[in-house]
Amino acid sequence: MNGESTNASGVNQLFQLLRDGVPRTRAELAKSTGLARSTVAARVDQLMRMGLITPVAEAVSTGGRPPSQFALNPAAKVVIAADIGASHATVAVTDLSGSVLADQTEPLDIGLGPEHVLNWLVDGASTLLSRVGRDSSHVAAIGVGVPGPVEHSTGQPVNPPIMPGWDRFDIPGWLNQHLDVPVLVDNDVNIMALGERSVAWPAVDHLMFIKVATGIGAGLISGGTLQRGAQGVAGDIGHVQVARAANVPCRCGNRGCLEAIASGPAIARTLREHGLEARTGSDVVDLVKRGNIEAVQAVRQAGRDIGEVLTICVSLINPSVIAIGGSMARVGEHLIAGVREVVYTRSIPLATEHLAIVQSATAERAAVIGASMLAIEHVLSPDALAVGFR
Repeated sequence: MNGESTNASGVNQLFQLLRDGVPRTRAELAKSTGLARSTVAARVDQLMRMGLITPVAEAVSTGGRPPSQFALNPAAKVVIAADIGASHATVAVTDLSGSVLADQTEPLDIGLGPEHVLNWLVDGASTLLSRVGRDSSHVAAIGVGVPGPVEHSTGQPVNPPIMPGWDRFDIPGWLNQHLDVPVLVDNDVNIMALGERSVAWPAVDHLMFIKVATGIGAGLISGGTLQRGAQGVAGDIGHVQVARAANVPCRCGNRGCLEAIASGPAIARTLREHGLEARTGSDVVDLVKRGNIEAVQAVRQAGRDIGEVLTICVSLINPSVIAIGGSMARVGEHLIAGVREVVYTRSIPLATEHLAIVQSATAERAAVIGASMLAIEHVLSPDALAVGFR
């Protein structure tokens, strides 16, 4: 290994230590890394020239001049984060800590096709960058979430059922025609899991995020790492068969899927069969919030159905936290109560002894925060820094 690569490795080691935002002195860095103080000083200077770290308030002195402290400089660059849903989209600009500097959300039909939607993303990002006093030269990366399976290595959607015209569309390639930065694309529930963990459960290494909306899906974090599976469809629990669904048809072409009886539209259909006016999941939420008993009972049953599938998941991957999000989580505790009722009853006690089943803390912002974290984790990774921070 030559001196240049050794130095790059050392700088990376120091920076990865400082990424948590906790201020440290040169002496503390030397102790943590085992490097000589002179080496630490040189690498701190290099990271400061790169703009990646910054001096912060001085530490308490034990005599003489107070020692300087250093930490991540979140303002060094910005990332663009986008949450593209079936009927709406959000774009945001965040700093390198994931804090949202500016964002906008608008109704947007994903069926209009990739070029229309991505043009909206680029135009919105440009507007937001101007609003926060930045331009394209300050953008380090772009993170995008879409409501369908994604081949993560290419960023291309693969046979997405509710994204007509998007199959194998080169999202990173198209966006790179407008912004020449790394583009990371993932399934929306995967990035929701990243967003929820980064905000509410940073110390938890085993977490499931359950999105209950037009569809039902799960984002899985195990051992601190997002699990995508061989084809990018890990966590597709909406199409697991459940007993109560029997022969109910599902939009996937099969019958008996969880989604066919426990998603927002499915609950609305059940209520219509009982003579209530409910066309969408939002109508169900409104009925629950007005105290309609039939709506409350239907939501609670949907929670039990979801809990039936999650009981298998608990035995299989043993999470510490199950966070329930998506538009149907707006019904409050009724949905979660049904999930808890089944999971805590049917799972083995050891698996649930310390299991928390909770409402998402990030709510509707989970996906855009997760898209930001997807981009940040890439651009600040050792491999990315080894080839140079833009």
